[in-house]
Parts: sequence; C-alpha cells; structure tokens
Amino acid sequence: MGGHSHWAGIKHKKAITDAKRGKVWTKIIKEISIAARTGGGKPEDNPRLRKAIEDAKANNMPLDNVKRAVARGTGAEPGVTYEEITYEGYGPGGIAVIINVTTDSKNRAASEIRKILDNHGGNMGSAGCVGWMFEQKGYITVAKETAKEDDLMSLALEIGAEDFRSPDDSSEYEIVTAPQDFDSVKAKLEEKKITLSAAEVTMLPKNSVNIGEDKAQQVLDLMEELEDHDDVQKVYSNFNIPDSVMAKLGSAA
Repeated sequence: MGGHSHWAGIKHKKAITDAKRGKVWTKIIKEISIAARTGGGKPEDNPRLRKAIEDAKANNMPLDNVKRAVARGTGAEPGVTYEEITYEGYGPGGIAVIINVTTDSKNRAASEIRKILDNHGGNMGSAGCVGWMFEQKGYITVAKETAKEDDLMSLALEIGAEDFRSPDDSSEYEIVTAPQDFDSVKAKLEEKKITLSAAEVTMLPKNSVNIGEDKAQQVLDLMEELEDHDDVQKVYSNFNIPDSVMAKLGSAA
C-alpha cells in the first residue's frame, strides 16, 4: 500500500492534527464550501458534501459553522471564493508527492508549496509528472483485533470490494474499492456493525519507494509541513518507511 496507509498510520500515532483543531476546522470549512459549490447544498444528493459534514461532526465543529460554510458554497451567503489546485512533485529519496490545495490565492499557494518542497530536499514538478503513479480508490481500514480475517475478507468481497489485504506489518486490515462503490461498501460494513478505523476516497500508489534511515526523518518533516499548511487539504505519497526504521526514529526522539 505504501505511502498512503503508512502516512495515515503515522499521523494517527503522532496526533498531528488533533492538537490543531482550529486549523482542522478551517480546512473542513473550505472543503464544505467547495463541495456545496460543485455539487449542491443537499448532503443526501452530494457524497462529497456528506463526507465533509461527517468530518466536521467527528471534529466537534459547531453546526452553525457547517451551515454557514454550505451557504457560502451555494452562494446563499457572501464569502471568500476558493479554487482547487493539484500540485505534483518529488520529495527526498525520489518519492512522488501529490498535494491537493484549496486556496483564495493561487500565486501565494504555489510559491509557498514550492518553498516547502525545496526546503526538504524536494522539488515541484509539472502537472501529470507523478499522477500516473497513483489510482483513485475507496480505502477502508478495520483494526485486526476487532474482526476475524476470513470472515471480514468474505464479507468485503461479497459486498463489492475490489481487494482485501492483511499486511504483516500492520495492525489493520485494508479494504479497497472502486470510487463509485465506496459509499455502498462502507454502508454495508456499518450495517454489519463492523467498526471502521478509516474510510475515504483517496489516491493509492501503484508501487512504493522504500525509504531508509538516512532520509526517513526528512520525508516525515516534509509531509508534516505540507499537511500543516492552511491551504493544503490532502497530501498523497508513495513512500514506505520500514517499521525497524520508524522504531529507531521513535527511540531517538
């Protein structure tokens, strides 16, 4: 699975976003506004908006904030107009990086993202330079301690999942779906009372780049600074840092 699940797991352990609720709310408000503008203000008819509102609830965002963001997106209330941009580039060790940005200043965002990449041994690339290395997929994880592998695998494939994985070096099962099947598979798992650790439509790398001890901290620092940027909504990469290297970094911290 590479960079996606690996970075997602690291973020969870380090609680990078949990300590920055205000920043998380800002990003969710932008996502709600964009989702409402592009797909309408009714969550039942707009899967992207529905997911953004679920994220808002999960992060304890007040309902009034959600309503205002929807109203701004549909034009019912005045507000800042955001645009979506995707930047592609490279990081330490030749890893591929895709950065989804929502901003009210395209020039500022491009300059700042380029600087972050440069500061961490990477560089901005042209549109499409690394996009071919990734596929859009639905991605769901379930803690191994909460389900039996054979039972969950049979269920997942029966209800429309494309793939089921049980990585040896992970405490979670991974369920992969086609993007259009994601909502259906997620709903059916929840109907069966399966507890989901994570569930999103994302970009999964087709192949991974293994990162050694010499570049690992540099990669993590790059990912943290990108995710910490106010305009950055999502960061995808294809790196894989072995558990043994992560353990050394943890003991050195």
